Amino acid sequence: MTALAINLESLRNRVDYQGGMLGFICAVVTILLVVGQQQTYAPIQARLAEDRQAILAQVLPQSYFDNDPLHNATEIVDTSLSSSPVQVYTATKNGKASAFVFQVETEGYGGTITLMLALTPEGEIVGLRTLSHKETPGLADKIETDKSDWILGFNGLSLSNTAREKWAVKKDGGQFDQFTGATITPRAVVKGVVGGLEFYARQSGKLLQNAKAGDEQS
Repeated sequence: MTALAINLESLRNRVDYQGGMLGFICAVVTILLVVGQQQTYAPIQARLAEDRQAILAQVLPQSYFDNDPLHNATEIVDTSLSSSPVQVYTATKNGKASAFVFQVETEGYGGTITLMLALTPEGEIVGLRTLSHKETPGLADKIETDKSDWILGFNGLSLSNTAREKWAVKKDGGQFDQFTGATITPRAVVKGVVGGLEFYARQSGKLLQNAKAGDEQS
């Protein structure tokens, strides 16, 4: 064995050499991860923005706004609705607030149902869509607009024009149809919508004030 080989073998057995090699490998991996993240971040963010824009178009007609609601968001802390801050997107028309859009979560039969709700400043439902759910296919997925128009029945309703006892499925004495063999899902959606309407009733003053302040600054 040559002197060089002996020296290398001796180095490999030293703790500081092993630690240095480990640190070097970690540094290389970190650099690769950072480079990969930088290359994929922009495309991912662009795709997310497109998805949010597509969803917004479903709950809020273009005639309601002339701004970009996705770039006009207010973060509201309201533990009665969610343990996490709620992002509320403000739509404006001719400088005045015309609608507020936000997500609501409710528990269905298969798990969490996420809804997107758009309301007028008066608290009337402009649009409602299901963003995600794990309900039984073919039985409880009628909360999707491509399976049924059931969810469109909420349009135009508010806490002021619909009596509180009517916010329930017909089986519970309310006005909303339940699905055959799947009452839990529509019941959960109705509960989620009521929670969203009550959230807006609590926070409307702050949201309208923020919208007015933004209009005065523009």
